[in-house]
Amino acid sequence: MTAAMHFFSKACSYMEQAGLSDEVVWQREADFTEFTESDLLREHAWVALCSGFRESAVRRVFDYVSLCFCDWESAEAIVSAGEICCTTAALAFANRIKLQGIFSTAKHINNVGFHEFKQSVQPDPINRLQALPFIGPVTSWHLAKNLGLDVAKPDRHLVRVSERLGFRSADDLCRELAATTGEQAKVVDLIVWRYIADNPQQLQDSFA
Repeated sequence: MTAAMHFFSKACSYMEQAGLSDEVVWQREADFTEFTESDLLREHAWVALCSGFRESAVRRVFDYVSLCFCDWESAEAIVSAGEICCTTAALAFANRIKLQGIFSTAKHINNVGFHEFKQSVQPDPINRLQALPFIGPVTSWHLAKNLGLDVAKPDRHLVRVSERLGFRSADDLCRELAATTGEQAKVVDLIVWRYIADNPQQLQDSFA
């Protein structure tokens, strides 16, 4: 556990020095019982676009994509705008299949009703969120975490760190660090993931 704590301390220092404290505050305050329709639409889009793509590349275009999808105002607003959402977003993000998946999610939420959908996922979020396009057994953890559920996602960066530190999974690593530091597992996930994602060489240097 000593090595894990040392690594986490370095990751925390990086977040503070890089001016990323707002990300930590956002994740710490996210509450899975309180997420809104706008939260769901935005975080689904983020997770869907990031799957298979570099997070930094998605980050560069996400504000523009958000505007194309009515700034995630509501599923009804997106559905009312129609295919123009995908057409305009494709000018910055060329993967039309993923953009169509975002639009399909809005249609699904609009048809089912946000409150009904939210009630259906609360008892079993990891499985129920997989009803949405581009959300599978791995990305459901990412989406649930971003919506405020206190879990760690099995991201490749986190999995590699966990293995190097002798833990069975990313969730085990993050929960052990959370228990030791008093932080939430989802926040530990964010801090460790951001540190490695922004500084991939650290994964090699720290365990050389």
